[in-house]
Amino acid sequence: MKVYFGADHGGYQLKEKLKPFVQSLGHEVEDCGAFSLDMKDDYPVFVMAAARKVAEDPENRRGIVIGGSGQGEGFAANRIKKVRAVVYYGEPARKQIDADGRELDMITSTREHNDSNILSLAGRFLTEDEAKDAVQRWLAALHDGAERHTKRHRMLDKLA
Repeated sequence: MKVYFGADHGGYQLKEKLKPFVQSLGHEVEDCGAFSLDMKDDYPVFVMAAARKVAEDPENRRGIVIGGSGQGEGFAANRIKKVRAVVYYGEPARKQIDADGRELDMITSTREHNDSNILSLAGRFLTEDEAKDAVQRWLAALHDGAERHTKRHRMLDKLA
């Protein structure tokens, strides 16, 4: 699978560490910027470039965008039609149970239930190891195809 990266100054260093990690998992990587650490750069330029690439083939491409909190990056990515970006800044304080009665793994469920195709990481909230663990689990997870989930995706596409 091809994975597109985008990050501003708040996520630049983590992006540079995650790119070879994702390649080691067997994925092709394309960097959409930033290409150097510039404390005055703006995330929309890099994040939306990555999101547009994912939107060209949203079922077969993934994106990883990184900023300080990941929130603005998630907002920017979700402006692009066919993108389903989720923000991850760490594990929840307590475990949850999903509608099927299974213990909910937050990062995996974003793929299984929501078919997310962009992962927005909070570079200032995650350690490198936490980010690698989240990325590995997210890339390995598959959308479960359950009708209740796909119905909601169709609704979003229709209402957008």
